[in-house]
Amino acid sequence: MYNNIIQAPSFYRVGIYIRLSESDEDKTYESDSESVINQRHLLMDYVRENGFTFIDEYVDDGYTGTNFDRPSFQRLLKDIEGGRINCVITKDLSRLGRDYIKCGYYVEQYFPQKKIRYISILDQVDTFLESANNDIAPFKALFNDMTSKDTSKKIRSILRNKKEQGKFIGSKPCYGYMRDPLDKGHLIPNPEVAPVVKQIFNMAYSGTGISDIVSYLNDNNIKCPSAYKGTKLSVRQKCNQWTISSVNKILKNRMYTGDMVQNVQTKLSYKSQKKVSLEKEFWIIVENTHEPLVSKTIFEAIQNAPARVRTTHCNREKRLLENLLVCKECGNSLSVLHRKNKNYKDGKYWSVNCNKYARDPRRHLCYPHFFPYDKLEDKIMTVIKNTCQRYLDTLNIKELSLKVLQNRKQDKCDKQNEKIQLLQEIDELKRKSDALYDDKFKGIITENSYIRMSEQVEKRISTLNYRINEIDNEENKFKEDVKEIAKYEEQIKSLLNLDKPNRELIKTLVKNVYIDKDRNIEIQYRFKVLDDVKTNYDEIN
Repeated sequence: MYNNIIQAPSFYRVGIYIRLSESDEDKTYESDSESVINQRHLLMDYVRENGFTFIDEYVDDGYTGTNFDRPSFQRLLKDIEGGRINCVITKDLSRLGRDYIKCGYYVEQYFPQKKIRYISILDQVDTFLESANNDIAPFKALFNDMTSKDTSKKIRSILRNKKEQGKFIGSKPCYGYMRDPLDKGHLIPNPEVAPVVKQIFNMAYSGTGISDIVSYLNDNNIKCPSAYKGTKLSVRQKCNQWTISSVNKILKNRMYTGDMVQNVQTKLSYKSQKKVSLEKEFWIIVENTHEPLVSKTIFEAIQNAPARVRTTHCNREKRLLENLLVCKECGNSLSVLHRKNKNYKDGKYWSVNCNKYARDPRRHLCYPHFFPYDKLEDKIMTVIKNTCQRYLDTLNIKELSLKVLQNRKQDKCDKQNEKIQLLQEIDELKRKSDALYDDKFKGIITENSYIRMSEQVEKRISTLNYRINEIDNEENKFKEDVKEIAKYEEQIKSLLNLDKPNRELIKTLVKNVYIDKDRNIEIQYRFKVLDDVKTNYDEIN
């Protein structure tokens, strides 16, 4: 494919790349991880037989080949850029990817430019050898892409047919239902939580406000949907509590009337994981497919009832400190709200409030932060300007850079030590994996024992690699911060020269503004060249 001098086998520092998606047809076992193990042994055998120097493995288990934004593949590219590896080996071209344009880019352009030897074992492609197989590699990549597209069409067609039949094809049924053990596409009431759903509808139908419903559920320690399903909590939610939105979601869900409602969202294409909401006319609704938890009469009555919770949406310019204000007590954002008050000249004023406190009907989860925003902004901007002026008078750019580097040096050292320990543990686990394979081959352990223990090893390696990626990202952020130091002095001067600085400029200087229940304020700057400042709202004149 391109001319290069073949070096001694030990010259090649190999990174083996392993990928498996849920739709792959080459699984030997039910578990994705087990097929990953099979790929690993094939690749490692090839490395050993050819005398290459093994450096690292890169595993993306459960990632589609049409998307190259995979964590381990991105880590592989970083190691190529850093000179850590100079040879990449995959089982076949489809493991590298199924998008023929991007696959062709890496094989035909990127790898040659970086002097990377690429080997696809089963396709007999070796970019450092003159071979007819290399010439047909682009056609194989195109075929893999077409296969992926065709598979996607077939899967979509099958799933749509099941939807039109009223079969449930989602990953998890909505709260209150479970899959029928005799028919996975049929839903039946979950005896544990179906009564909760019925009670929610009955309370709403009898006129109980949503806030009171939420309070009743939380006071009686009834598990909310996320807690019951074991769903990972969002950053906004922070705790397994019923909220107004979670109750509202149940009250608006037509599924509880016995109708199957699907095709509410769809992927943009077979190459994209991003989903978009569809208009109601494209929804697939099949009536009376499962036992209802509420009658359609009651459901419609609740939908037509006056709004119990008022939601307002206004297109307005964000305030200067908005999205920087954080509740010190719970870590949630502090919202800036437009409130009515006849004591103000225009009958309205801006106020601050904790998001968690606002979402909790009983106000048990956090504390209020009700006070006028404008006075807060004036005080904070005065403090920020004074801080910037003080340091601008005393420090130059070289001193700023030195101080930042000193503050980050120890943290970087700690991260590097942690990374070394993680890599050592990974090496030990890989040796353990090889030993397990030998034990299985010699009959010392059974096939089932080998699979079970290999899965445990694989999960641990995956966890360690994830942490290594986090450390690498933190190091990259450190490098970016150092580059930004040169702009920092200019940003400070801009802030002092402007009568009304913009939000973008403030965000380059200020990381967060924390406010606790006693109205104590802490301004946290992005760079420690500016000392964090503490004050109190009540000190504002």
